[in-house]
Amino acid sequence: MNILTFDIEDWFHILDHPQVENPRTWDNFESRVVINTEKILNLLDARSQKATFFCLGWIAERYPELIKRIYCRGHEIGSHSYYHKLAFNQSPIEFEIDLLRSIAILEDITGQKVKAYRAPGYSFTQDIPWVFDILINAGIEYDCSIFPARRAHGGFRGLPSIPFILERAGGAIKAFPINTFRVGRRDVVFSGGGYFRIFNYLIIRHMMLRSPYVMTYFHPRDFDTEQPIVPGLDVVRLIKCYIGIKGAMAKFERLIDDFKFHSLMCLDNESKEMQFPCVRVEGYNF
Repeated sequence: MNILTFDIEDWFHILDHPQVENPRTWDNFESRVVINTEKILNLLDARSQKATFFCLGWIAERYPELIKRIYCRGHEIGSHSYYHKLAFNQSPIEFEIDLLRSIAILEDITGQKVKAYRAPGYSFTQDIPWVFDILINAGIEYDCSIFPARRAHGGFRGLPSIPFILERAGGAIKAFPINTFRVGRRDVVFSGGGYFRIFNYLIIRHMMLRSPYVMTYFHPRDFDTEQPIVPGLDVVRLIKCYIGIKGAMAKFERLIDDFKFHSLMCLDNESKEMQFPCVRVEGYNF
């Protein structure tokens, strides 16, 4: 089960960086999201490949024609929030307002219900289980926000790294976490973003072949060799944000040529009988 997803945000939507964290400054930056998303769409069209696109409401509000083109070319539209803020830095009210705003914009553009969500930075943690209640109440059926390993933005350890049904008192939601691959004593992530750009393709292919479930995630900026440098980044962030971009598109082409992928919507339509383990998240700690 290989799932293909993209997070539609611009090159300056970098988390935890003071020079670009204020949305009031974003219109001052040159946008490159349209041209780079078009390149992705053309590549997918050439291979008859469908995907789920998690779109920022802020992007959709400014470029509604881009969202329409993604949708009209047969891809699924999900929410990636409105303002691209870390979930664990928001109150329940702030998170809900942001979520509902993004859903309303995307549904107005496509005329279709938004069923899928991914939090910026995979920023769901065990300290904010209420996010699942808000997603369920908003009609979200699939969540792709769980990073079941250690990471800079917290991670949500203790949960499976395969699809599962997450139960809450008010309902349930299908969770599609990032997959991990065991190397020695460590769980390694390889299937998207900077992880994908860093690893050699033969290593990625090796891990793909031995993984029964893979959740990919890519951004338009992962393939953009002409994007500006985000101002004020330290050396570590520069490496994380820009390493491997030059060869990323060729590597991605090999990936979708070598493996079959689904969008979340197509996967659900084709696998109604698929059995998901069930996990109940009750309190703030496991």
